[in-house]
Amino acid sequence: MRGGQHSFLKEFCIPFLLGAQNSDGGWGFYAQSESRVESTCWALRALENACIPVSMECLHGAREYLLKEQLADGSWPAAPHERTGGWVTSLVCSLWSQQKERENSVRAGLQWLCEDFPRDSRLWRRLLRRVVLSPGVFEQDESLLGWGWTPGTSSWVEPTSFALMALHDCPSGWLPPGSSRRCELAKRLLYDRMCPQGAWNCGNPKVYGVEGEPLVLPTAWALLALRNQPAHEKKSKSLVWLRNTFGSIQGSASMAIAGITLEAFACAYRDFVFRLKKCPMSGISFAQR
Repeated sequence: MRGGQHSFLKEFCIPFLLGAQNSDGGWGFYAQSESRVESTCWALRALENACIPVSMECLHGAREYLLKEQLADGSWPAAPHERTGGWVTSLVCSLWSQQKERENSVRAGLQWLCEDFPRDSRLWRRLLRRVVLSPGVFEQDESLLGWGWTPGTSSWVEPTSFALMALHDCPSGWLPPGSSRRCELAKRLLYDRMCPQGAWNCGNPKVYGVEGEPLVLPTAWALLALRNQPAHEKKSKSLVWLRNTFGSIQGSASMAIAGITLEAFACAYRDFVFRLKKCPMSGISFAQR
């Protein structure tokens, strides 16, 4: 880590996260907002990987919050008080993939993930679409299985990517039966849903013959999910797209995830100069291009 990055983490990022932690141990999407599993996972992952000493009380509180939020079926809900789990289950399983003391919780989460099948791939749904929709509306393989944002819904690129990462990150002994088959179908789905330009968007790659526009975040998550898979021309093509797009990214989150993705593939990209801009809502400074 470069000196400037270490200083920025120590002086701004870590204090901001510590100050935004709620009394229940979790984090919301912004300071003083209700704790959510998703934002807590991202905050806890950042603190655990910050290479800077962090209060054990803070880390313990976050872990206890996540344990408390796990539902009886092994899943985690996207919002408090929901009784149905969702895609955030993948985030927790990935976060705890190397923590032996969380094995039982992770095993239950992985079991739930592998038993959650998207409804759009079922035979009767595929036949119904053929009858109702005109030929060529969707140019994709509807028989492939991925994951949706919520149980029993349609396959989407991002939740499929998160589930694949969770299943890959965890030790093989923790994985439920049938997980390898689900992973293979999901990988095929990601490549099938790739836009003609060489990257991914949130939905379909082509509708009524019109090509979908690639987006940074779905592309980055898909690439990270496929990073340990064999070389593939589509993966190479999407890396080129992401590298060429990097200089025009406007959002700080998109730029950060894109940079992490390119570095994960040891893919060189142009280094941009950042400046600090005051954020009036939080009172701290963020790096922007």
